[in-house]
Amino acid sequence: MAELIVIGGPTASGKTQAAIQLAQFLNCPILSADSRQFFKEMTIGTAKPNDTELQLAEHYFINNKSINEEYSAGNYERDALALLDTLFKKYPKIILVGGSGLYIDAVCIGMDNLPKSNDLRQELNDLYHKEGLLSIQKKLQEHDPEYFKNCDNQNPIRILRALEIILLSGKTMAENFNNKPNKRTFTVRHVILDWKRKKLYERINNRVDNMIRQGLLHEVSQLLNFKEKNALQTVGYKELFEYLDGKIDLEKAIELIKQNTRRYAKRQITWFKKYENALWVHPDEFVNPDFLANFKK
Repeated sequence: MAELIVIGGPTASGKTQAAIQLAQFLNCPILSADSRQFFKEMTIGTAKPNDTELQLAEHYFINNKSINEEYSAGNYERDALALLDTLFKKYPKIILVGGSGLYIDAVCIGMDNLPKSNDLRQELNDLYHKEGLLSIQKKLQEHDPEYFKNCDNQNPIRILRALEIILLSGKTMAENFNNKPNKRTFTVRHVILDWKRKKLYERINNRVDNMIRQGLLHEVSQLLNFKEKNALQTVGYKELFEYLDGKIDLEKAIELIKQNTRRYAKRQITWFKKYENALWVHPDEFVNPDFLANFKK
């Protein structure tokens, strides 16, 4: 049976390099499950594979959308499954790589039909604009403390959408999502890249410094007109928007990017821990030829 090999892990854990090495070993393509790498305009801040890396293996779902386009996990599920249906006719194994657990689950498990928006969205937006982020954070924590603890709770658009779903359905986010896998035409194997926390945080701090040197501030400045877009209400972009708006200095913005990225990584690890049969492996072990050989079985 066809197999989807999922390479997950927190930000800065080396997923891109691991996926490319395995893709070359298996001679198979890679599907990105990073919710921000879809967008052409976001490159440095998303640690997108560079041109050389993209040529080393066949990649999908990178640079396939513009920031002007809305693209949800549900859209991704539909498009990824359609593509996999085609690719599995040629390849017995395919790699799915990313740190966005929701998008990984959309492909591997599936999503229920979530409640549609109504006037509640406007009410919640009004609350946010009138009373600020803390007001909607408190509301989400009150109605679904478990989801609040593990979600990107610094992202107002994600919080607003979660509140919308919870209040319309009367169910928590966990209850709204399908906990039983939908029928798939492939099996799934999860591999999570695992670092000691101190080392991971060092890698995150170094990555942020490298992004600044590579021109992240310029990239963000080119996106000022789109800063309300969901994809840009995320770490690495929102902090620099605050700097460009004159709310904080650059040194503070950079420190906040590091701090918020470390917090995000911690939430990613928590998400991946729910995968009961996942194999947690250090990247140095992952690239060992004997370890790679296991994926041909």
